[in-house]
Amino acid sequence: MGGNTFGTLFRVTTFGESHGAGVGCVVDGCPAGLPLSAEDINRELIRRRPGSGSVSTTRSETDKPEILSGVYEGKTLGTPIAILVRNENQHSEDYNNLKDVYRPGHADWTWEAKYGFRDHRGGGRSSARETIGRVAAGAVARVFLASRGIEIKAWTSSAAGVDAPVSESAGFDWNEIENNPLHMPSRAASDSAMEKIENLKAMKDTAGCSISCAVRNLPPGLGEPVFDKLDARLAGAMLSLMAAKAVEFGAGFAAARACGSELNDIFIPPADPAAVVNTTGEPPLPPGVPLASFRTNNAGGILGGISTGAELRFTVAFKPISSIGKPQETINRRGEKAELLVQGRHDVCVAPRAVPMVEAMCALVLADFILLQRTARIS
Repeated sequence: MGGNTFGTLFRVTTFGESHGAGVGCVVDGCPAGLPLSAEDINRELIRRRPGSGSVSTTRSETDKPEILSGVYEGKTLGTPIAILVRNENQHSEDYNNLKDVYRPGHADWTWEAKYGFRDHRGGGRSSARETIGRVAAGAVARVFLASRGIEIKAWTSSAAGVDAPVSESAGFDWNEIENNPLHMPSRAASDSAMEKIENLKAMKDTAGCSISCAVRNLPPGLGEPVFDKLDARLAGAMLSLMAAKAVEFGAGFAAARACGSELNDIFIPPADPAAVVNTTGEPPLPPGVPLASFRTNNAGGILGGISTGAELRFTVAFKPISSIGKPQETINRRGEKAELLVQGRHDVCVAPRAVPMVEAMCALVLADFILLQRTARIS
């Protein structure tokens, strides 16, 4: 019951509603002795914070994290880490007209169908503001992963129908991702997408997007078959994000149109098998198992639900924001036809804030699997 806790050993519970006193998380299972500061968390919260640029909601929140427990003298204690972010800029009156009607595309009706009533102010717990707790927890997981050399980087691969380049030869620039409002790996693609988003905003409409993610230095062997595969857990994590509608790994949906001879990732033998050392550090490979590399990576770094050691790659599709500024037909709580004009402050495209959200959920999954792998074998 509840569905508010994520993870097996590295466990996260988020709490709070959009217009409540605050939001946050409790992280349980983080190993002791990990250097951690409020700034580590604040850095990630700044990246998802609203109010930056015309693409995002104008709700202006400082989103300053308060670490309430689990850290002493700059290091984790191995006890639950509680993090609180206070809500400071709610305009609850903007939502008064939503009390008795259901917004198209939102969780209003399904929430009432489940619980019998709901917090109509900004969507309550179904609001994207809930993801502050995820990003804060993800920041803790990222520090843990970084201590093992694991790097996570996400970017906007499409927005408002504009695709970013997929290779460096086509103009993909890793350094550009944090230098434009949409976090695209190309300034030209970002400018083109922003122009379309501005036009949609003027028409009181919204835009969809896709977010891609790459994980480097991930060790092989992570994943728990059969029902808890690495890609299954990642897919579940991504689809738990608001507005996420689809996930693909590696070649993704293109695999359905390919032949096995085209799609199989061919092993490349090491130049000197006797000298092969698992440089990723954790988990170590069992004796007699070589460190493998591959000619291609159509599998996206996962085979049989277990990481291969190749770069992990996946993409998440997000639907357009459902809160549009145009009048829409709907029904009220009595089942009567009604017309609704959504007020309040809303994103035009979720892309800028979805990038750190995708990274955070990926970090939570990987931190959990790193700890789980320690229990998989004796040596």
